[in-house]
Amino acid sequence: MAQIGSFALLLALALSIYSFAIGLFALLRKDDTDWTRLGETARRAGVVIFAAVFLAALALVISAFRNDFTIAYIFHHSNRDLDPRYKFATLWSGQEGSLLFWSLILSGYAFVLRLRYKTDPRLFAYASVVVAGVQIFFLLLVNFAANPFGLLEGPPRPDGTGLNPLLQYPEMVIHPPMLYLGYVGFTIPFAFALGALIMKYPGEKWIHITRRWTMVTWLFLTCGIFLGAHWAYAVLGWGGYWGWDPVENASLMPWLVGTAFLHSVMMQEKRGMLKIWNMWLVFATFWLAILGTFLTRSGIISSVHAFAQSSIGQWFAWFLAITLAVFVFFFVKNKNHLRSENKLESLVSRESSFLFNNLLFLLLTLDVLWGTWFPKISELAQGNKVTVGAPFYNRVAIPVALILLLLTAVGPLLAWRKTSLESLKRNFLWPTIASVVVALFVMLTPTSWGSIFGLKPWVDISYFYSLMTIFLSALVAFTVASEFYRGGRVIAEKTGQGMFASMVQLTHRNTRRYGGYIVHFGVVLAMIGFSGAAFNQEKEAEMGFGDKMHIGSYDLVCRSYTQDDNPNEESEWALIDVYQNGKLQRTMSPQRIFYKASQQASTKPDIDQGFKEDLYIVYEGQNDKGQPVIKAHVNPMVIWIWIGAWVIILGTGLALVESAPAPVTVRVTKLVQTAAPVATGD
Repeated sequence: MAQIGSFALLLALALSIYSFAIGLFALLRKDDTDWTRLGETARRAGVVIFAAVFLAALALVISAFRNDFTIAYIFHHSNRDLDPRYKFATLWSGQEGSLLFWSLILSGYAFVLRLRYKTDPRLFAYASVVVAGVQIFFLLLVNFAANPFGLLEGPPRPDGTGLNPLLQYPEMVIHPPMLYLGYVGFTIPFAFALGALIMKYPGEKWIHITRRWTMVTWLFLTCGIFLGAHWAYAVLGWGGYWGWDPVENASLMPWLVGTAFLHSVMMQEKRGMLKIWNMWLVFATFWLAILGTFLTRSGIISSVHAFAQSSIGQWFAWFLAITLAVFVFFFVKNKNHLRSENKLESLVSRESSFLFNNLLFLLLTLDVLWGTWFPKISELAQGNKVTVGAPFYNRVAIPVALILLLLTAVGPLLAWRKTSLESLKRNFLWPTIASVVVALFVMLTPTSWGSIFGLKPWVDISYFYSLMTIFLSALVAFTVASEFYRGGRVIAEKTGQGMFASMVQLTHRNTRRYGGYIVHFGVVLAMIGFSGAAFNQEKEAEMGFGDKMHIGSYDLVCRSYTQDDNPNEESEWALIDVYQNGKLQRTMSPQRIFYKASQQASTKPDIDQGFKEDLYIVYEGQNDKGQPVIKAHVNPMVIWIWIGAWVIILGTGLALVESAPAPVTVRVTKLVQTAAPVATGD
């Protein structure tokens, strides 16, 4: 299998070089006949790259299932008793395999691109050449710098060292592929953008072509980030889901810039504005995705998520420099082609809300970038490494997130070009009043949340931020609901349908716009979940038989503790009875697992999820007497983060669906736009 995999990777590299060189040569020729003939051979070579890389990936997976420990990568990342479902995860669990997996996904995206070339052959040819250039880089890596089929030196080994314990969790079979589909997928919009810039592509057609690519990629990256947060929550045992870890930041930065691009590109479609800005946004999204990969593989930062230190970082540094130089060269050469067709007419307009939205996303990205790189910068400047933690990020991130929430509520209710004062009053009055009522109810209601809000928001900034999150989330929810209601009411009056059926029809008529509203609602739910972090509680105690711990509204009693053993792992756990108001509610069993092959341990928290709060119990080990050390957390509202993620996925999927054809009468559309004055575009 090692020989087959190595040959397949060399073949893929040769094909990518041919596809790049001949494709570029064909584009530079003036004769259309030669361009067509040569370009077709380059395209077909690019198509075959996918088959070659797929063969290499298949060879590596088969080697894992066959326990072929003569391959060094399989020896270091698998073992005989590993659960078969995790043997698939061997493909991306280490440096070499994950780069092969990256190449596989990139070749898959390129395969689809090259099959759809008839949409616009010349633009697709430019994009194909750009993608081939990126493919060359990654295939050079897996052939010469990080070959996954390298043979193990020394005598044959009967077993491997095993998969990283942190990866032996069902979600880790899904999380890395989703994250990589997001990272790698941004290569395609970048390729189209650079191709359009090089050929001075007229109009906005390249934007329309890449819209679905960008949205699908953004969706994958969103899923990857939420899955990573859930994995951190369910596996790492620290009671949280986001710690501003450098590798977490590496995935967040391209997501932030990609989100800004998805919003601002509508201004280019509708008004011919922000062409230069959008070109830089799509490049920055791609570049930050590569930068994130550089961070995780160079050893330049320390993280529980990062790969081992490696000289491979130098390859990424050169690639980042080359891509930046190429983009800047063509931007300077052809920037006059990107002049805006219109100017901002009013600060109170849809355009201005998109612009402010973009600036805030950029500010947040720069803050995360600075914090992530600060340890390295401080080491170079002062000789010692100074790290920054969550307080640094939160000082900027939380206020910016709140302003973004406000813009999410305001933006959809503003008209293009200019919004009148009367329109503002009409559209914002009732959502604002309803949101104030919700905030007052939360603050004054006689519950634990209400008492906390009522007593502490004015003396503790975190509680104040949580209250503002509730208020602004309610404002977004009510503005979104008002948009559905106003449009649905007009259709109901004209067709005689019920309100729900009318809103469904309204959504079908403009899936992109109303799918976006559903995405915004999902963000609201996630933000409500984040706001609960201000009220987290935690407590730790040594608990023998019958010992008790009180936290929040819970009384925890240790019923027993025991151990288990199997060929892959040893485990120990405690049985904890949970009482509320003197009544036994449930029994929970947190575990600590020791993996024999890798000689590493990990925790397996037990989490009781509820719509109000989670009870999160961790088995941290044993004291000198052999008694369990138990740490308990009460984390309010966490489940709403995961519900919000599903709503975001639903809304994005809806936005990707083609809108239904307009009804025969155009009056309904016009009346919907009249009833909702901002409905003059997506």
